[in-house]
Amino acid sequence: MASSTLICDTEQWKDLKAHVDDIKKTHLRELMGDTERCKSMMVEFDGMLLDYSRQRATLETINKLFKLAEATRLKEKINKMFNGERINSTENRCVLHVALRAPRDADIKCDGKNVVPDVWQVLDKIKEFSERVRSGSWVGATGKALKDVISIEPEAIECARGRQLRFLANVDPVDVARNITGLNPETTLVVVVSKTFTTAETMLNARTLREWISSALGSEAVAKHMVAVSTNIPLVEKFGIDPNNAFAFWDWVGGRYSVCSAVGVLPLSLQYGFSVVEKYTRETLIDGIANFLQVLLGLLSVWNVSFHGYPARVSMESNGKQVSIDDVVLPYETGEIDFGEPGTNGQHSFYQLIHQGRVVPCDFIGVVKSQQPVYLKGEVVNNHDELMSNFFAQPDALAYGKTFLGNRPSFSLLLPSLSAYNIGQLLAIYEHRIAVEGFIWGINSFDQWGVELGKSLASQVRNQLHASRKKGELVKGFNFSTTTMLKRYLEASADVPPDPPTLLPHM
Repeated sequence: MASSTLICDTEQWKDLKAHVDDIKKTHLRELMGDTERCKSMMVEFDGMLLDYSRQRATLETINKLFKLAEATRLKEKINKMFNGERINSTENRCVLHVALRAPRDADIKCDGKNVVPDVWQVLDKIKEFSERVRSGSWVGATGKALKDVISIEPEAIECARGRQLRFLANVDPVDVARNITGLNPETTLVVVVSKTFTTAETMLNARTLREWISSALGSEAVAKHMVAVSTNIPLVEKFGIDPNNAFAFWDWVGGRYSVCSAVGVLPLSLQYGFSVVEKYTRETLIDGIANFLQVLLGLLSVWNVSFHGYPARVSMESNGKQVSIDDVVLPYETGEIDFGEPGTNGQHSFYQLIHQGRVVPCDFIGVVKSQQPVYLKGEVVNNHDELMSNFFAQPDALAYGKTFLGNRPSFSLLLPSLSAYNIGQLLAIYEHRIAVEGFIWGINSFDQWGVELGKSLASQVRNQLHASRKKGELVKGFNFSTTTMLKRYLEASADVPPDPPTLLPHM
């Protein structure tokens, strides 16, 4: 039975609502002038340094946010996730992506069973398989070593030398052509990632690349050039992939949280070697300081969205729900629009907007040591120093302003390097941040029914296109707008051959 109690009805929420009015009267210039405040708003963990002093918040704000966390029983909800309770209630599933990064001797249960041994069984299989491919003991149908990987759905430079990894996630045929351009079927391995092996777009891409391989090497080559990440072994085998070359993952791994499962670990291991990727999947964000860091990021995101009303953030998905986990309509926003760019690219596109237009809280992520240091003779600084000059300057420009308002909040996170280990830590931080936000808002951060509706409607359109092209059936069962657009599409594309030629040969 749905509960009518929402977090916005609590005294802690109302207290923050009143508090935000006071904060809005205070400019970040003033807040940044308080050295003790700024000093207390820095957290260091495992070589990473987080500076949240440019948030439009005071120490009083942080205390109030942690009281809100207590009111939502945040710690209890986190424990339920780690203990394997079925907190994904709409799909009746455990949420245990944390088990994907657990050490071999950990005990994390789902329905009373420790799932960690299953995780390591798959990881061991990935290690053995990726080492065979990388060493050349696994060869393709013509006896050549496989050095290029297309995944359907870059310390590591030397390990990846001479190899290519490409990801095909878009069903657009232009993307298919881009992925195979420059590749030789004889030396290419395709990894098909689909839990059910039924997702329409994924399987069409898989069949397209199967045809690319078969037309060049024969249908028997599929078993040597295609492997799967799936739970549906019968369909994997029916497709033509050896079931022994299927790598499992589980219902308790949500799609948005699956990078540390075989979904991400298999293609990355083929590219960089398992020893590199293993560092990426080892999470150490479990002690008090790290938990504080992740909870803090989540709480301040809630602060920015639900109290300041900022709708976006320059920085996973499955937040943004309209109803609570108990099916109660929510009177507050529960998600941000996330976007961003590497390096200084953003300065030439959307920085003008975030400086003088809408307020968009930013996450600035910088690195102490560059992987590719360049120092040109006669230059004032090296290339990485030039990049980092912007990392240090832009948060202050947003906070202080000059001829424009300023008062734009941001986080600054400084990593020691872009090692596999540090990138893995960064991923864990952002995953847990999303979970914290969802726990506070009282929503399910682990399902995606909005996306599923679009997929269902796409199936109806797909059936209509097939019936119209193959049987000449009229368009019916859609609204006027969709009917009109479908008719125009069918008429204008009628001259396209019903059975288009095979993909262009490799280049």
